[in-house]
Amino acid sequence: MSESNYPKFCPVAMAASLLEPRWTMLLLCEMWSGSTRFNEIQRGVPGMSPGLLSKRLKEMEANGLVIRHGDRSGHAEYLTTPLADELEPLIRGLGEWAHRNIDCEVSLQNLDARLLMWKIRGKIDRLQLPKPKCVIQFILNDAPNETANYWLVAKPGEETDLCYTDPKFDVDLFVVCELRSLTSAWMGHSTFETEIDAGRISLTGHDLMERTLTKWLIRSSFAEVSKTAQVARHQAAI
Repeated sequence: MSESNYPKFCPVAMAASLLEPRWTMLLLCEMWSGSTRFNEIQRGVPGMSPGLLSKRLKEMEANGLVIRHGDRSGHAEYLTTPLADELEPLIRGLGEWAHRNIDCEVSLQNLDARLLMWKIRGKIDRLQLPKPKCVIQFILNDAPNETANYWLVAKPGEETDLCYTDPKFDVDLFVVCELRSLTSAWMGHSTFETEIDAGRISLTGHDLMERTLTKWLIRSSFAEVSKTAQVARHQAAI
């Protein structure tokens, strides 16, 4: 069936026409996580070119999924509409379904250090950090690729900043790890305790920050979905 003959009278087809263009659902998820400025949204979808991002945001605005607000400085913010927000539990449910049913070995094949660190940045609970200002350096080993360095800078009353170059601050905690292990622990395929005990993640620096890692570094919201699925499969096998 050609695109012109797509059964638009069907509600599922009508929904698909809004959500099927590549990146649309990922852009909505990034905005639901708090990103509103163009550069912020782009950092959450690093595989998307600026030109395509601009095009897709205009399409989403035309379809009533986002609203663009400009300020006096010329900077624009993109906010989801009530129409889009109604989709949030449905799209999250789709992600939960994939997290339960797609083998973790498949999901860990194509890793992205920048995307992972951007997501982790948004999950730092600053209230649980033992110091009002903290600098955390992540040293990610991704053989055969080069080792990558990222810095998270947390300050009171400010969003946690992610730096790709050395901000020249004293580092409170060094996290040296394999990219795969950090991704696995954060996504809930394994745990931080497991990866640390196996030596695939090591912590050096502020003692209390080391001991409270799992309190201030919140895992992906899908992590508990994976845990629930593992329990269910274990019970079914008994």
